[in-house]
Amino acid sequence: MASVASFILLRKLRNRPFHVHVRFFSEFSTENTVTQQRIEKILIANRGEIACRIMKTAKRLGIRTVAVYSDADRDSLHVKSADESINIGPPPARLSYLNGSLIVEAAMRTGAQAIHPGYGFLSESAEFAQLCEDKGLTFIGPPASAIRDMGDKSASKRIMGAAGVPLVPGYHGYEQDIDKMKLEADKIGYPILIKPTHGGGGKGMRIVQTAHEFVESFLGAQREAAASFGINTILLEKYITQPRHIEVQVFGDKHGNILHLYERDCSVQRRHQKIIEEAPAPNVSNDFRAHLGQAAISAAKAVNYYNAGTVEFIVDTVSGQFYFMEMNTRLQVEHPVTEMIVGQDLVEWQIHVANGELLPLTQSQVPLSGHAFEARIYAENVPKGFLPATGVLHHYHSVPVSSKVRVETGVEQGDAVSMHYDPMIAKLVVWGENRAAALVKLKDCLTKFQVAGVPTNINFLLKLANHWAFQNGKVETHFIEHHKKELFVDPTNSGLAKEAYEAAKLSASLVAACLIQKEQFILKGKPPGGLSLWYASPPFRVNHHAKRKMELEWDNEYDSSGSKVLKLTITYQPDEKYLIEVEGNETPVLEVKVAYVGNHVFRVEADDVNKEVNLAAYSEDKTRHIHIWQGSNHHYFRERVGLQLSEDEESLHKPNFETASHPQGTVVAPMAGLVVKVLVKNGMKVEEGQPILVLEAMKMEHVVKAPSSGCVHGLRVTAGEQVADGSVLFSVKDE
Repeated sequence: MASVASFILLRKLRNRPFHVHVRFFSEFSTENTVTQQRIEKILIANRGEIACRIMKTAKRLGIRTVAVYSDADRDSLHVKSADESINIGPPPARLSYLNGSLIVEAAMRTGAQAIHPGYGFLSESAEFAQLCEDKGLTFIGPPASAIRDMGDKSASKRIMGAAGVPLVPGYHGYEQDIDKMKLEADKIGYPILIKPTHGGGGKGMRIVQTAHEFVESFLGAQREAAASFGINTILLEKYITQPRHIEVQVFGDKHGNILHLYERDCSVQRRHQKIIEEAPAPNVSNDFRAHLGQAAISAAKAVNYYNAGTVEFIVDTVSGQFYFMEMNTRLQVEHPVTEMIVGQDLVEWQIHVANGELLPLTQSQVPLSGHAFEARIYAENVPKGFLPATGVLHHYHSVPVSSKVRVETGVEQGDAVSMHYDPMIAKLVVWGENRAAALVKLKDCLTKFQVAGVPTNINFLLKLANHWAFQNGKVETHFIEHHKKELFVDPTNSGLAKEAYEAAKLSASLVAACLIQKEQFILKGKPPGGLSLWYASPPFRVNHHAKRKMELEWDNEYDSSGSKVLKLTITYQPDEKYLIEVEGNETPVLEVKVAYVGNHVFRVEADDVNKEVNLAAYSEDKTRHIHIWQGSNHHYFRERVGLQLSEDEESLHKPNFETASHPQGTVVAPMAGLVVKVLVKNGMKVEEGQPILVLEAMKMEHVVKAPSSGCVHGLRVTAGEQVADGSVLFSVKDE
């Protein structure tokens, strides 16, 4: 009864007038008081790093927070960070984070006065924003009408055209008949870009080079759009072959004032999703910046916009012309780079605007200081085409944060990366006095960011940051494709393979010394009573030094022949020294001196070089997985552990160090995921490259195709079935 009475009292208080004095400027409306209750409790209708980021600002402002979570997120960081939390259903987003009525009910139950949608999920749902308003809740975002106008990309193009904002040629009509769409594509001319009319993040986007590819691409885009956003309508645009992706952060209040906070360059992308963003955009003149900012303000004014939003433009690097692409009616993933250069907290601005206050600055007062980068760290398999990866974060070591370095994350060590949600682990954001200084900071932080347990894109981000074209700001959306020879491994390069092998042998030697030294450190701390002689370091021996053998398995990405076993012999020496011999090494013996500092950190001296290394080791399935970081180098090894097995047991329990050997024509799952569609049946004849089935994981659709012409055999999966990474799906045999 008490909770019911409290709820009724809260509802009464919500309608009580509350006068707030706000600042005003001559450029703005002269109204200086509003009648609105100030927000004291916010429910965050999201998860992960954005939920944690919103909570940090709310806590600083003295505002209480409520987290919502699915069954998969019960023990997640955003739940631990909130003042209260409430379960909203099973892991699939459509049954939890996309269920607006459940989220609104959660806000009502907990007495939250406002809902912050973050980004993704319901952040650009006009229906959800309207539902909040209907229930007397403040939606911390734009009005439902603006979300509706800008959320439908076809409608937004028509509105922008009327407002005089430049548009890319395309079809933005309502008819979705496939024959009609194919005809419109022919009129526009190939290549064309297929895009869902709702949503973002590259979901459902397809580049179509020829008319022959259109039908398959169109249907795939519809399926992925429906899975990600619940709406499968599509628009078509002329595909600009040498574009830059530049977006402008805009902000408006409820008094009709709108300003911009400069632009961000988001051109470096994979799978149509951004991985490195920066602000301001490199190699942009002040005149171009001013025109871009004014066009963004015109776009926002055309839909009576307020709160945070981003107007995205595509810039033709050949002509220098920019075109309106879309407007994201929410806070963007990359908003921290803007915060770094303007010195403002945009979530705080969002809350002030939701309270009915004026914007805290005028356009002329918005500073532009220095340069900032954001690198998105993902759990993904880069060699497999950036496919998302799942697993446990057995080791997660971020970098120290400061006024120049931010780490936005929703995970901590021991958490699992689930197949149900986006695979982003963290956002690393750095600031410098200029672009060159910020880039140095970015590279330094990437070398110190350590993750073990899932494959990540950290090494790839380092390659990007070190690439000469990126360092000179020569970025465009095909950057990765155009520079793939420098960014990706060539397994036929024997010279690089040998260099990598030598570096791995040195790292293996350091690994062996560090592992043994840590064991000695632990033993020293806990010697059994009366047996200290036998637990001495090095162990006591008569007339000879103690020796130990170790075998470490390592994958040489430059060698197509597969993994290699490094066989090491370690001889204990006094004073925490070890003599290490690697079988087949040109240098017979390496002397390594090791000191265990603690918390995975070691101080090693080898070849007269003294340096710090970090080591992370964990065991799974009778295999010890070992990661070592030294400077910009990161190596990963595997070691068998456990009891000695018989030959029969050995064959049963042998760890899968490399891709299992399957008969020619066998196709395995490239990632863990859900089978959403099976396009053929057993025994059917197929052509090389023909789609066989469709997998979905982390809101991304992946088409599995026939590796060769022949007949399908052993098709083991059905629609709705979950499959593991590497599991056999089917085979194609030449009949």
